[in-house]
Amino acid sequence: MEVSHTLKWWQKDIIYQVYPRSFKDSTGNGIGDLPGIIEKADYFKWLGVKAVWLSPVYPSPMKDFGYDISDYRAIHPTLGTMENLDHLLHELHKREIKLIMDLVPNHTSDAHEWFMEARKSKDNPKRDWYIWADPSDDGGPPNNWRSEFGGSAWELDSHTGQYYCHSFLKEQPDLNWYNPEVREAMWDVMRFWLKKGVDGFRVDVLWYLIKDKLLRNNPPNPEWHEGMPDHDKLIAAFSNDQPEVHDVVEEMRRVVDEFTDRLIIGEIYLPVDKLVMYYGKEPNAGVHLPFNFHLVSTEWDAQQINQLVSTYEGALPAEGWPNWVLGNHDKARIKARIGKDQLFNAALLLLTLRGTPTMYYGDEIGMEDVEIPSEKIQDPREFREPGIGVGRDPQRTPMQWDGSKNAGFSNDEPWLPVGSDYQTNNVKNLSDKPHELLLFYRKLIALRQKEPALHGGSYHPVGVKDQLMCYKRQYKETAFIIALNMGNTDISFTHSNPIHGVVEIASNHKRVGEKIKSPLHVKGNEGLLIRIS
Repeated sequence: MEVSHTLKWWQKDIIYQVYPRSFKDSTGNGIGDLPGIIEKADYFKWLGVKAVWLSPVYPSPMKDFGYDISDYRAIHPTLGTMENLDHLLHELHKREIKLIMDLVPNHTSDAHEWFMEARKSKDNPKRDWYIWADPSDDGGPPNNWRSEFGGSAWELDSHTGQYYCHSFLKEQPDLNWYNPEVREAMWDVMRFWLKKGVDGFRVDVLWYLIKDKLLRNNPPNPEWHEGMPDHDKLIAAFSNDQPEVHDVVEEMRRVVDEFTDRLIIGEIYLPVDKLVMYYGKEPNAGVHLPFNFHLVSTEWDAQQINQLVSTYEGALPAEGWPNWVLGNHDKARIKARIGKDQLFNAALLLLTLRGTPTMYYGDEIGMEDVEIPSEKIQDPREFREPGIGVGRDPQRTPMQWDGSKNAGFSNDEPWLPVGSDYQTNNVKNLSDKPHELLLFYRKLIALRQKEPALHGGSYHPVGVKDQLMCYKRQYKETAFIIALNMGNTDISFTHSNPIHGVVEIASNHKRVGEKIKSPLHVKGNEGLLIRIS
């Protein structure tokens, strides 16, 4: 499907995720902050990204590093001030860059005034703002639901003798989204930020908002085995993705649509057929972009990725705009998952598939997962389920700006260790090396923004042979073939429609400008973007 020139900014632009604690420290306390992000505003412009998404910056006890919010309308003092946020918004908009805030509506901190009121008594006006239940007949939790962080999803409140539900840490009690007062309170929070000029929200764990009213037990997962997270012991049939959640999403969309040209993104880890339901029952009734994480979880294999793209494209509703994610703050770095030799191909895939791509800070220089010594572990997931690889610290380490001490991130010891390769693998060192990954990203981003075929054109699979995946992007008379060899063996590919063109971008810089005639020869680990003639 071709689209016209009337694309919205969020359809055309790239979203760049910043994890504030790890981006740039301006105060020398080892923790990144809003002034540090302001300091790097020109970097976003230089790289070519037009939308920045901030992970949470609200006041929080930091039990889950900002995803346990104690005040939705303020800024955590360690990260800055509201004036800093306003200044960041101004500096980004001055550079024609949008700002997307994180919204965490599934739960609050147990230090939020709403919950502190709710736990005072069973008849407190805020009691029904959270999910409470009496103990089971044996005195234990009301049902078998598991926390994402391991253990029961229920915590006994000794003061009132009831359990409250927490899908994550016990310090993160779940809100009761059946309560209309909760909804109105959260809509007012959204309006507060939208009136400030924030360009949209990424909504945390959107599919979790509604739970089964009857609190029925989840069925066992027959595929669970030792070494898998505790949460996966059960199939979450009743603790998330309930039908009523789509009514909540529709209300949320109406709030955003009160403002001009704003965006709502949903974090949703679900199979494709369920994921696309979050576009809404009808046009403009769901989120603009239900985040598609399937590239993160799919094996780096040409056959499987080709099938994924076709399945996803085929499942999209008529008005649904696709999107792709390859890295974020919860999953291992791209380099850790697919290896150094495929990093150029990862960039080509992410930035040339149809739809909106989301980048994670540092992926443009190929940052790696950093081994965290036991005494420096921060992530509560790792503490609760050690040794099975659920800790998220390795992919949240400080951005590597230059080769100076602490990678130019901070004058003091950072809150997490810096990668061991920072002296060479950093922005300053790579920004003048035309054949390295950073400038490859920059060149590819610039071409994507310039060419309607790449940011808004149609997608056509061309073919798969062994580990070679080929597809075409086209708008009117302009077309590109993208050829990605996801293996390390050279492959020759012949198509019924001979491929003729010129290599415009290549992981192997020596092939740029090369005239291509069928058959197409692609070396191991090589990626080509060919302008069709």
